[in-house]
Amino acid sequence: MGHVEVLGRERRRRWSDAEKISVLERVGVNGRTVTDVAREADLTRQHIYQWRQEMRRKGLWPVSGSALFVPVDEDAAGRSQPLAPGSVPMIEILLRNGRHVRCAETIDDRSLARLIRVPEAV
Repeated sequence: MGHVEVLGRERRRRWSDAEKISVLERVGVNGRTVTDVAREADLTRQHIYQWRQEMRRKGLWPVSGSALFVPVDEDAAGRSQPLAPGSVPMIEILLRNGRHVRCAETIDDRSLARLIRVPEAV
């Protein structure tokens, strides 16, 4: 067999977790499908599915059909003024797509997960 010379850039790329998450976040935005995002990123659909599974294993991507909740330090939440009597404490959540969701602190988990799913899909 003769000598083989590979010209140009190596086809295999290395992706950081942040880059993978950036690609995953584009799915569903403005109606983009996994196929659309894969084509834009010059990937196969299988890459995106594998990356989702990998990020879930690492705890960096929410499990399908559920929201990812993280603990919040009350001091970091910026609560500097006491609440007015009778008012309901509010929470604000920054979503991966940059949108914010505000709701009462007493909202149940199921309702909150439903509330988060809508603006994340848009």
